[in-house]
Amino acid sequence: MKSGLSAAIILVLMIALSGCMYPNELKKQNQIASGEYIVLVQNAIDQYKAKTGVLPIKNSDEMTPLYEKYPIDFSKLRGRYLSEVPANAFENGGSAMYVLVDAETKPTVKMMDLTSFQQTVELQKQIDDYKARTGESPFGEPVAKGFHFIDFDKLKMKPEQVRSVYSPQQMLPFLLHDSGRVTIDYAPEIMKLIDKEKLQSKLDGSEDLREPLVKESPFVPARSYAYRWQNGTPVPITAP
Repeated sequence: MKSGLSAAIILVLMIALSGCMYPNELKKQNQIASGEYIVLVQNAIDQYKAKTGVLPIKNSDEMTPLYEKYPIDFSKLRGRYLSEVPANAFENGGSAMYVLVDAETKPTVKMMDLTSFQQTVELQKQIDDYKARTGESPFGEPVAKGFHFIDFDKLKMKPEQVRSVYSPQQMLPFLLHDSGRVTIDYAPEIMKLIDKEKLQSKLDGSEDLREPLVKESPFVPARSYAYRWQNGTPVPITAP
């Protein structure tokens, strides 16, 4: 990721998430309250948009991934539109980045989990260092066109996975794109939702299958590529 916004997020995350930000009890409270926070922030966004005609978001560029493109700027909301920043927000020392989806049509408040984001950033650094030393990326078995599992043996690391924000018992694998970019594989969660909602007959292969996840959850899929329905399974594709 080459945008200035993403670089700034990564830099601050390296500091903020390097240790334990909150006791476990407070983290649990923040998770429970996240639905209420979203309602409050959504109301503030709607009021700000109605009053000013614009959205209170930070700048990004065309290189910024879709679900990271519209981070909410709480400095524009605090006071008149929002009494305080949510306790679980990154700006308040929490582990959630508040973002907007459907910003151009129906701006909707969601959260991006910074714990999984940071885990991906740290793995990306390991892979970048490996490529700088060897001239190649640690590609493992192919998963889809342009995507591979990561060969952790080459990195001399134990295999890593990330805990899903959609179902805490689910661990998700990392994938490595041909470009060298690390991504989280959300296919297991997408498939689970498709089965649950019996969506198979409604899919024609043109949809970005991340959208049902976003619709059914307060979280966006951090560090992800788009997915398409191919041969009865969600497949990552090279798209923003």
